Amino acid sequence: MRDNELGVFLRARREAIAPAEVGLPTGPRRRTPGLRRAELATLAGISVEYLTRLEQGRDRHPSAEVLGALLDALQLSAEDRSQLFLILGYDKPAALCPRVPDPPVQAVRPGVQAILDRLEPGPALVVNRISDVLACTDGYQRLAGPVGVLDGAPPNLLRFLFTDGRARTAHPEWGRAADSQVNFFKLGFHPEDAHSSRIAEELADAAGYEFTARSESPPAVPERTGVQRWVHPEVGELRLGFEVLELPDADNQQMIIYLPDDEATAAALDRLNGRHPGALRAVPG
Repeated sequence: MRDNELGVFLRARREAIAPAEVGLPTGPRRRTPGLRRAELATLAGISVEYLTRLEQGRDRHPSAEVLGALLDALQLSAEDRSQLFLILGYDKPAALCPRVPDPPVQAVRPGVQAILDRLEPGPALVVNRISDVLACTDGYQRLAGPVGVLDGAPPNLLRFLFTDGRARTAHPEWGRAADSQVNFFKLGFHPEDAHSSRIAEELADAAGYEFTARSESPPAVPERTGVQRWVHPEVGELRLGFEVLELPDADNQQMIIYLPDDEATAAALDRLNGRHPGALRAVPG
């Protein structure tokens, strides 16, 4: 951990929360942005003195119980939690992880499916924590089906990238795609989870060093937006912007939505979907 990263992180997140967000009144004479130390300490059930030591870097090793209380009190997003674990040295405290992980969910809620239906004919999909494709739009099927992504039972993005030779043709920037998928897998990995361990062992045997080197390196903050290059057998090269949306913790799923990054890609997707050119507009990343 570099010099007082934890303290800087905690203070920044404390000052970013409005009192009203946690049910506290907003008085007229607040000199501190966000929550006062005393307010956060009360919400987390710790002393003001101890919170001060953490923020000032005089204590850099809080217990898992204290961390869990601070995570809840600060209402940290999944991305913020990932960043905190990186600051702490890449290790999620065991007390913050489930003792017996639930099996990866293999279905989407009706509300999630309804959102996908309304995204047609744009390419969008939902994956679980081990990268199984649980549901997708017809637009995604027309994009990913011809290159082989959906051939598995169930289809799995990680397995496709490392075991299907077509993946390197479909993804000209294969290394970047592989880095991103393995990073997502690591962030949800738990050593007691038989489902994660099984796919990790399978890919280690099938892909060797290209998978194991990535899986053994420290995780990074995940990409939530960006641009991917694809090569489609019918319409050629595509530049697809993507947005990754976290679904509620109980789902433990992500929705990935693709948008054309340039006019050529927009026209190509229109052709795939049987629409007149110009129906889909480019959204540059």
